[in-house]
Amino acid sequence: MLHYLNDFPSSRYGADKSVVANKMADNGAVLALLNGRDDGSNKVAEKVNAQPLYQNEIQTEGGDWYMNQNYKHRDAAFEEILHFVHDYGIGVDGRGGNPGALPAYQAEIRKAQKNGSAKNLWGIGEENKDWIKELARENSLSQEYLAAVIDSYYGLWGAYTESETNGMWGMYVGKTRKDTKTDDPMGYDVVGMFFHPYLTYNARIEPQFSGTFSLRFDPSKLYTNHSQYLKDITLLGNNDNNVVVNSLDNVITGNTGTNTVIFTGSSSEYKISTENGKTMVRDMKEDRDGENVLTNIEKLKFSDKEVKI
Repeated sequence: MLHYLNDFPSSRYGADKSVVANKMADNGAVLALLNGRDDGSNKVAEKVNAQPLYQNEIQTEGGDWYMNQNYKHRDAAFEEILHFVHDYGIGVDGRGGNPGALPAYQAEIRKAQKNGSAKNLWGIGEENKDWIKELARENSLSQEYLAAVIDSYYGLWGAYTESETNGMWGMYVGKTRKDTKTDDPMGYDVVGMFFHPYLTYNARIEPQFSGTFSLRFDPSKLYTNHSQYLKDITLLGNNDNNVVVNSLDNVITGNTGTNTVIFTGSSSEYKISTENGKTMVRDMKEDRDGENVLTNIEKLKFSDKEVKI
């Protein structure tokens, strides 16, 4: 939720998201974190008036479900928390919707959803027709459409193997951000009106994780479909771990083990400085490794050598 509500200064509707957060409070927004999965077995869900998010729908960075991109435990947190912000904060036009802070933005979402529905970009497949009718009765079409776009935009379906081209269980035309931009440009544009292009929260890597965590997309590592959009991470625990940087300006905090940050180029192509316990490593080549702020990191690994800090 922090990510969704972080201000996006250069965006059309997300420059001051406090209006959305305040509207969520006005509308009595409640997010219920529930045990188990969304299969009807947890009866608490029937007793609370809240947006549910289930334990088995949450992946944590560095955990097995995340690293293996296990779709039996697929990461639904982005979808459910988006519904929470959309329903109670942004607002939904039409019957039964809460009064929202951004009706003009909802109008843009609705226009993209109608375009997606008309052109069969979303809700694809005969098996989904009854569900789409149910959503129409509930006035939930725009929320579910936006969730499908957001999931693909942030790489949550890039590792999905049951469709080579589609995301959200095969019902949305875009599997990756690149696909979305090409195949559903209205959906792609509507995301950029409010949501950051990268993930703004600090990802806390599970303490049991051991090995190399990559922030750079690598087709051989399924989780990097998603982790490529992370910017800031904190390693937990005491294992000796490595982190591969991406092209963003990363903030990386190590744990109590020996941690190494891995860069693309040779050491002569970077400017390295240390101040107040933080090491800054700036790539002098544009659009490659960015400018990184490192804390509790013991080693830097370049293509030509390793440097202790």
